[in-house]
Amino acid sequence: MGLSVGIVGLPNVGKSTLFNSLSSKQAEAANYAFCTIDPNVGVVPVPDPRFDALVELFQPKKVVPATVDFVDIAGLVRGASKGEGKGNAFLSHIRDADAIAHVVRCFEDDNVLHVDNRVDPAADIETIETELVLKDLETVQKRLDKARRAAKGQNAYEKKAVAVCEALEARLDAGTPARGFEVEGDDEQRILHDLFLITAKPMFYVANVKEEQIGSTDTDPLVAEVRKIAEERGAPVVCISAAIEAEIMQLPEEERAEFLESLDLEEPGLHQVIRTGYQMLNLITFFTCGPNEVHAWTLEKGLKAPQAAGKIHSDFEKGFIRAEVITSEDMLELKSEQAVKAAGKMRLEGKEYVVQDGDVVHFRFNV
Repeated sequence: MGLSVGIVGLPNVGKSTLFNSLSSKQAEAANYAFCTIDPNVGVVPVPDPRFDALVELFQPKKVVPATVDFVDIAGLVRGASKGEGKGNAFLSHIRDADAIAHVVRCFEDDNVLHVDNRVDPAADIETIETELVLKDLETVQKRLDKARRAAKGQNAYEKKAVAVCEALEARLDAGTPARGFEVEGDDEQRILHDLFLITAKPMFYVANVKEEQIGSTDTDPLVAEVRKIAEERGAPVVCISAAIEAEIMQLPEEERAEFLESLDLEEPGLHQVIRTGYQMLNLITFFTCGPNEVHAWTLEKGLKAPQAAGKIHSDFEKGFIRAEVITSEDMLELKSEQAVKAAGKMRLEGKEYVVQDGDVVHFRFNV
């Protein structure tokens, strides 16, 4: 399972600049609305010092980091759910995303137009979230019409769909996102899942600031507006300067650390964006290592060893015997599997073992 994050926001808030810095696939970033006409998808390696250190240790022939897919769509405007600004078509491109990153403009700049001719983070958030709710309401109403017709024929499943959709319709019509909407029963869960509602997805906010604001985001009044709304919604906030991130990505690798140090930054803000997505979706990383390949695998937290083995190949899960587990810390400290074994720090785990973040695992199986 990888992570897919849809990027949403008004035009000219820094969405495509953020995408450019996330991905080697460059979306056009221009100072006018709708410059990103087709959805842009970038596959971005997950920054992980443990992975880098394991690659350095094993010197494998092949390296496969964990990755995140970022989907950048055209800037949304008021009325996007009804097709204004072509937004209606673009909203469908983020239905399959696991999480939503809402980019909010938190900077003043007369040279960068604002679609509503003002800088107001709270109003921007309301505009976007209203459009997402309206789009979901349209989706639910279409499904409700279909369910009502089918329920007349005494279709038990569709009768359940009517109940689920009526409850959702009332919620969305009141302006409340589908996030947090709960149902009981397997059929009801399936009905809800199959709607692919945008506002049911976890969302976090990316407050985009200018370079001179980076050192004062804790007290910046525009960022404070975003933090207040995020706190009310129980959502994380990541503060970055998309323009700085784009500069970082254009620099040679060996010059990036010095540039970050000059800005008093410990790491690129993009790392925080990716980690925030991981945390929201309850994901961890485990590793398989050897001279041929070091591979980082993304796994839902709480899954057991056979399910982790199944991420590699279905045969591994079917024929699972045991897992040989080493923490990445022990592997990096002791430098080899043999040394870890000699120190008594390799564990043999069975089917009930819950894989932990950072585990280095070798699966034994028989099919």
